[in-house]
Amino acid sequence: MSSGLFRSGAVISAMTMISRILGLVRDMVVARYFEVSGATDAFFVAFRIPNLLRRFFAEGAFSLAFVPVLSEYRKTRTPEALRDLIDHVAGMLGLVLLLVSIGGMLAAPWLIDLIATGFSHKDGARPELAAELLRIMFPYILFISLAGLAGGILNTFRHFAAPAFAPALLNVILIIATVWVAPYFEEPLKALAWGVFVAGMAQIAVQLPALQRLGLVPHFRFRRGHEGVKRIMKLMGPALFGSSVAQINLIINTNIASFLAVGSNSWLYYSDRFVELPLAIFGVALGTVILPKLSGDHAQADTGAFRHTLDWALRLALLIAIPATVGLVMLSEPILASVMMYGEFRWSDVQMSALSLMTYALGLPAFILVKVLAPGFYARQDTKTPVRIGIMAIFANMGLNLVIVLPWFLSGASGAHAGLALATALAGFVNAGLLYLTLRREGMFDPSSGWGKHLLRIMAGCIVLALVLALLMPADAWWQSASGLKRMAWLGLLIVVAVVSYFVTLRLSGLSWRQMLGRR
Repeated sequence: MSSGLFRSGAVISAMTMISRILGLVRDMVVARYFEVSGATDAFFVAFRIPNLLRRFFAEGAFSLAFVPVLSEYRKTRTPEALRDLIDHVAGMLGLVLLLVSIGGMLAAPWLIDLIATGFSHKDGARPELAAELLRIMFPYILFISLAGLAGGILNTFRHFAAPAFAPALLNVILIIATVWVAPYFEEPLKALAWGVFVAGMAQIAVQLPALQRLGLVPHFRFRRGHEGVKRIMKLMGPALFGSSVAQINLIINTNIASFLAVGSNSWLYYSDRFVELPLAIFGVALGTVILPKLSGDHAQADTGAFRHTLDWALRLALLIAIPATVGLVMLSEPILASVMMYGEFRWSDVQMSALSLMTYALGLPAFILVKVLAPGFYARQDTKTPVRIGIMAIFANMGLNLVIVLPWFLSGASGAHAGLALATALAGFVNAGLLYLTLRREGMFDPSSGWGKHLLRIMAGCIVLALVLALLMPADAWWQSASGLKRMAWLGLLIVVAVVSYFVTLRLSGLSWRQMLGRR
């Protein structure tokens, strides 16, 4: 079992790695061509809305509701019933998202006011530009949700490569739009918005060949009262909140940041991108792989296999998440200086982005644990429990913002946006902790033996990793003055040495290479 999940996870991680590397290249290009300003704040604020809805419909609530029901149909129904379900889900999803897209385009100015209230009261802000960009980008949610439908079908049939690679197209198209298309626009940032629009269609197209080979290309059919669709819609409603708590917290942060210094939303965006890298490569990959497996275990009433799958995923998650957190905190300025400090992106932007990267990275273990623990509920078609816990985490985030950010902001000190990232990180631990405790209380998870030794090994490896980085790290002045090539080379060396020292320490502590790779 572990070997099969490992291979599937490796495929997703590899494809996701390609996408995320291209995402970093995209951000480097955008930062080089567009200075941090009210205009870039406008783009990142506008992009938050379709990005949030993408997490809700395409990657979050929809897939978490659709895959368990589809897995059940695959195991217990005829192929004709399976195709009928897919066709009617496509019809319902397409209709709902078409209406959402039209409504979003019409309501764009009000949506911007809602999520970035401070824009209209701050010098240098561009609320009218944000609304215009949002109108262009809103249909992306329709396209990307249909791509999510295709991905859910392929994942259920263990075809992980195409859905995992599809997001890379967004990055490629935005790079092209920034470098070659933007000069033809009076407002260059509109080229990025149109790039998002086109990328949504491209992500559907790249998955069609795999669907055709399976004979499962959706045909849009609509019938009220379809049993499978009703079950998915019932599961999807609560999951809208439970699957995307971190994203809702980011929207809250976006609104609060709109009252802070110009550039705050851009700094938060760039720091978020570097936390999203390990989260997507490991957290999302693990969650995607174990959801069909857990759904199958539950359908067959195999509680032992269900617990074993969760235990395996949690061990592997923490093996990666904790050292990744240490690395991001210690390398925050070197990473931003090496990857982003070109053209219009200055050292002052590096420093401000690094503040929020350090605080946001503290929540990485929690964010990854949520991706692993939440499928333990969704696989059993329980969406109500995660949503209750998610709402608690949202309120925790709001309370932490008041406790951390408000005094910071009122004091007049710079860097208040870092407090927003810290509040989100701490709220992530509330979410993960409550999910874990609930699974234990319901008897769906019982840690196997050896967890204490596993955590001690991880901590020993992290201590060695931190000492190695502290000894080899050049001073800030070097990162400011060195050429881009030298910065990238030295950053690469630091990362390689840190990773090697961590895994060598794990091996010396008695953990085998197979266990480090998640194989038993």
